[in-house]
Amino acid sequence: MLIDLIVQDPRWREARLEALAEAAASATLAHLGLLPAACEIALLGCDDSRIATLNTEFRAKPTPTNVLSWPDQALAAQDDGATPDRPKSDPHAPDEPLFLGDIAISYDTCAREAADQAKPIADHITHLIAHATLHLLGYDHIRDQDATLMEALEVEILGKMGIANPY
Repeated sequence: MLIDLIVQDPRWREARLEALAEAAASATLAHLGLLPAACEIALLGCDDSRIATLNTEFRAKPTPTNVLSWPDQALAAQDDGATPDRPKSDPHAPDEPLFLGDIAISYDTCAREAADQAKPIADHITHLIAHATLHLLGYDHIRDQDATLMEALEVEILGKMGIANPY
């Protein structure tokens, strides 16, 4: 299984986080020509309180956010502006799934944003998981050209899943 899920906020079970995350991450990896079954992502379904703590600890921003991601150190993004390299299997454990990294997602912020944007929460969650999966693979949106590339990928991936352009 691609997603290794820890649910700290029970509302995520009703929102079907595991199924949505599995579909979004699989679609993202497949779109990039990667085999989802050969990868693994750790996912934390939490609330605003927990994600604010994580955001403070890792980004020095003491506020909640919708999603955070931490790529595995072996897959750290290049800083030359190029499209990130495709992850390779671990030569020390070629039969084990390649660990891509960790994602944390906050129910409170996701639900609030979906309501504010008048979109189904399932579509918003799917978008955020695809977005975070791209981050795990080294994509970013700090520079304008990188944001344009990342957003275009998200629109293509979500379109293949039958989800409208989130931008």
